[in-house]
Amino acid sequence: MVVGIVRVELHLPGARSLKDKRQVVRSLKDRLRERVHASVAEVEFQDLWQRTAIGFAVVGSDGGQVREMLSNARHIVDSYLQAQVLDWQETLQ
Repeated sequence: MVVGIVRVELHLPGARSLKDKRQVVRSLKDRLRERVHASVAEVEFQDLWQRTAIGFAVVGSDGGQVREMLSNARHIVDSYLQAQVLDWQETLQ
């Protein structure tokens, strides 16, 4: 069993309130859950309008499978127009 863990820090330039931010974060978390089957949570910066950190984890039977899942997740986050990636930290265990 291999576990992939990611912490991604994002800038949300279009967010003008915490409500705007919550909508963007919820949408991105839902995409990751649906498309990559990841366990996802907002882990930092809950009180800031234009910044967030999201943590997520995926589990697979081998490293190649987990790397592919993390690559798919990276593509989803990178292509999400409402957020800009500031930092991406990835770990395989």
